[in-house]
Amino acid sequence: MGGKLILDREELRRVRESLRAQGRRLVFTNGCFDLLHVGHVRYLEAARALGDALLVAVNSDRSVRALKGAGRPVLGERERAELLAALAVVDFVTVFDDESPRALIAEVLPDVLVKGGDYALEEIHGREEVERAGGRVVALPFVEGASTTGIIERIKDVNREP
Repeated sequence: MGGKLILDREELRRVRESLRAQGRRLVFTNGCFDLLHVGHVRYLEAARALGDALLVAVNSDRSVRALKGAGRPVLGERERAELLAALAVVDFVTVFDDESPRALIAEVLPDVLVKGGDYALEEIHGREEVERAGGRVVALPFVEGASTTGIIERIKDVNREP
């Protein structure tokens, strides 16, 4: 995948141990991040402000198709990971292949688990594991009108015009 910010599971374990040893708070979020948009940027900036380092876990292409259906993702997992890693607010990126990030969250046990406000706290995968380990779970406000699905629909509408 390229870039030292994009970590495999073993590298991620080492980074997490190092952050713990330094007393630095790790913020974790996850998602498809297909077609990066202003809603993603605002969300990631708010998430990063909650700790000392931000880890973004990106759904693999296979898991995006399972969650979003045929035709998704628009961008492949390597491109999505590279785009996220290029953002100044993102410290680390990893790709995961499950539809739910629960196993990865239980492995990493971040200090802060963040999801968008379109999720109720009780719906956030990994919440129980993080809270049991003494971490906190935060649902950030949803940015209205900013979604990959909305962008795709607008593109389709432009292409339908005579």
